[in-house]
Amino acid sequence: MGLKDIRLVIMDVDGVLTDGTLSLSDDGVETKHFNVRDWTGIAFLERVGIRTAVVSGRASKAVEMRARETGVTEVHLGAKDKLPVVRELMQRLGLGPEEVAFIGDDVLDIPAARGVGFPVAVADAHEELKACCGLVTKSPGGKGAVRELAELILVAQDKWGVVMKRYLGTESPGKPEPSPRPMPPPEVPSRKRE
Repeated sequence: MGLKDIRLVIMDVDGVLTDGTLSLSDDGVETKHFNVRDWTGIAFLERVGIRTAVVSGRASKAVEMRARETGVTEVHLGAKDKLPVVRELMQRLGLGPEEVAFIGDDVLDIPAARGVGFPVAVADAHEELKACCGLVTKSPGGKGAVRELAELILVAQDKWGVVMKRYLGTESPGKPEPSPRPMPPPEVPSRKRE
């Protein structure tokens, strides 16, 4: 089980795709602040055929909108218990636990993290969650943790070059493409399972 096997990345929202802050106006309108690079990482995964899903205990139109803009079709909001949603996704998509990563930030995410083969905690996650995850990101939630995970997966699966090809371009028709700068091997922070 490892990054090379991942076919689906499931993400919590508050504390993972945001920094966990909820802003409410006087009339009760909630706003969320997302890091664009996280969502770009999600788009990169989708582009190379790695599915992504959002599973959150809260309902949010902002999340629905952002997911739609990024091509995420698996959006499960208002899921107070995330593990049944994770299991249903794996079954419906025909994936085993070893092909699924889940990234979370709090103790509420422990059952879902234990239900997949590659559990991930953001840097500022609760210590109890970190203790049951195989990877703890260097970046905190809402500040690039999802992008970090996406890049680690893409590099491990030799798909980073496919993503970069779009941005590096080609010289001209009929000529060979410029060779991309080689990426150093990813530094995968590890954490012993206890």
